[in-house]
Amino acid sequence: MPNPARKTSPTKTITVCALLAAISIVMARLLSFATPGGVRWSLDKFPLFLAGMLFGPLMGGLTGFAADSLGSLMQFGFNPILCPPAVLYGVIGGLFRWYLKKNPSIFRLAVSYLCPIVFGSILYQSCALTYLYFDGTFREGLIYYLSTRSVQFAIMLVVEVSIIYSLMKFKVFSRLGLWSPVKRSSQ
Repeated sequence: MPNPARKTSPTKTITVCALLAAISIVMARLLSFATPGGVRWSLDKFPLFLAGMLFGPLMGGLTGFAADSLGSLMQFGFNPILCPPAVLYGVIGGLFRWYLKKNPSIFRLAVSYLCPIVFGSILYQSCALTYLYFDGTFREGLIYYLSTRSVQFAIMLVVEVSIIYSLMKFKVFSRLGLWSPVKRSSQ
């Protein structure tokens, strides 16, 4: 049985990150649905956050970039203006890694997952979508996208955090040798 405290091999890291990128692409392109208001519902961001949480900000960011660029090439063409939120999920997952290893509670997970949602998916991407696709004034478009995306990602926050927490609670990552929480010292 592998020692979960030992660092994972580069081959295992790249393989798991490629798998997480592929899962994100499938969830974004095949298992999503769009509403008439232009909002696309999908569970494509939590694998990117997991890549950062498990392997650090660099691998998380690279996984986010790979998933977004390859997925968008498959569907409608790569647009670098829309790529930073996917990268942000992986980077912030890696930056909050230490915070989640101390005590992986659902509150800590929700707080750390809220950062890329607010800064990447709601604020940045609302501005980018308004700039690229809205035909009216920038202010009207920004208000429209901020309101619709805020509701969408408030719901998705609960769903995606619940998925990640369930995976952590059932020790899926520990069994694979990818996650080992820091033991609290008894003082």
